Amino acid sequence: MRIPHLIAGLTLSILMPAATFAQGVPKQVATAAAPDPATLKVARETVTQMQGDRTATLNAMAAPMVGMMQQIGIKEPDKAQVLVQEVVMPTLTAHYDELLDIQARGFATVLNKDDLQAIAAFYATAAGKHLAAAQPQLAQLQLTGMQQWMQSVMPEIQSKIVKAVQAHGWAPGGQAKPH
Repeated sequence: MRIPHLIAGLTLSILMPAATFAQGVPKQVATAAAPDPATLKVARETVTQMQGDRTATLNAMAAPMVGMMQQIGIKEPDKAQVLVQEVVMPTLTAHYDELLDIQARGFATVLNKDDLQAIAAFYATAAGKHLAAAQPQLAQLQLTGMQQWMQSVMPEIQSKIVKAVQAHGWAPGGQAKPH
């Protein structure tokens, strides 16, 4: 593979929104024992509070999903919108509890019951409810910020990757440097 193609592929993978979510599960989470049922129950209640209103959360996903449809080839916005409303949103709605269960298992694996109860207590306050309601918008802003940040540092990363590849002799026809 040529270096420009490698760098272009790296750039695209970093800048794609899905790359943010495609990161692997941390090793300590993947190998941790299953949480006890009591902690898992509290985690599920906490995650449910954190998500806020189910309908509002799902509705906040609709616009980004239209953009995703356009990225995968449905270029006309009206057709992308129809697919999101007729296919994507009903499917996400039908499987939303699965998302909550996955998140609850993650929380219960990393946090203890007391921490989860404290977090739930916060989300029961007015500020916690406001934060839960703002979560979809905040997540989109964070994703946009991450993309902007990556775009700003990508030229530097690309330049340093080219130099490192050359220093290791990994460029086509290059000789590997002895260690």
